[in-house]
Amino acid sequence: MTISKDTPLWSWAWPLAGLVTLALALVFGASGVVAALAAVTLGGTVFAAVYHAEVVAHRIGEPYGTLVLAVAVTVIEVALIVSVMVSDPTAKAGLARDTVFAAVMIVCNGIVGISLLLGGVRHHEQGFRLSGASAALAVLAPLTVLTLVLPNLTTSAPGPSFSRPQLMFAGVISLVLYGAFVFIQTVRHRDYFLPIAGAGDENVHAEPPPLRTAQISMGLLIVALVAVVALAKALTPTLERAIAAAGAPKAMVGIAIAALVLLPEGLAAVRAARANRLQTSLNLALGSALASIGLTIPAVAALAITMGYPLQLGLDAKDMMMLALTLLLGVITLGTGTTTVLQGIVHLVMFAVFVFFALVP
Repeated sequence: MTISKDTPLWSWAWPLAGLVTLALALVFGASGVVAALAAVTLGGTVFAAVYHAEVVAHRIGEPYGTLVLAVAVTVIEVALIVSVMVSDPTAKAGLARDTVFAAVMIVCNGIVGISLLLGGVRHHEQGFRLSGASAALAVLAPLTVLTLVLPNLTTSAPGPSFSRPQLMFAGVISLVLYGAFVFIQTVRHRDYFLPIAGAGDENVHAEPPPLRTAQISMGLLIVALVAVVALAKALTPTLERAIAAAGAPKAMVGIAIAALVLLPEGLAAVRAARANRLQTSLNLALGSALASIGLTIPAVAALAITMGYPLQLGLDAKDMMMLALTLLLGVITLGTGTTTVLQGIVHLVMFAVFVFFALVP
């Protein structure tokens, strides 16, 4: 049984199961059996989201396909962060910072590391377009530093925060930088982000799916992403209680939220790397990191300005060092146009360092 001959049952059953589970969580609360059910359906819905994203990407081609998933996930991630912030503005003043920083570290070290490692194990050496990776890193560096480091150095407002005019300016420049990157990626220099000729598996050369199938997958992708983020939000109180019970730092909440939301993109990026489509994998990974900052910071800045909520954006000294090392590492490992398992191992070690010192600050 399928919606259409090209849309398998499981790919739409999981998103619908996710919505049903979400309804149960709203009625009975996300604890006990409902929480376990939510975790299971969350995993299945992630796989469904990745499947539909790949169908859409195959239909519309690169780099538009990877952009669809990155922007869709990030828009809903923003909605999740904003909804959690509204519930307790004072206690959640640093949630956006923690989540965005965690997203950058998860993407640039975790997702990229696993992709390079598994791709290198399977294909020994993989190539990608250096111009595309350089463009992404050239935007990622100022975006992260201007929004997550600069608040610690200004004097108009106390603590790791921007003043109202500074916050407005930070939101605008974040949109400008991300908008410029999307323009370069999709219009002016689209060729920078296209797969290298001859690099890829047989799926790249397969016939694109029919328009109706792609349209169905687009709708189901949106449903799946909504279900993923809504289930993540429903599980957030359980995660917070578990983190508090374990005595872990509050920043782990942001890490958990970022990890849950990035599951679809991460899985899609790893699958692409294993299929010898490293360019697609990097488009997904770096594009999601850019979207996470470029769309989240303006949204939370607008919320803080209009509602008068406190917003802490500046990282502490340890995290600033980790961010600087991650950016430097990205420039080095992605600076040759080819990768092996070594680069993957180095990035994964950095990710392990990030997680360890988040747990043991």
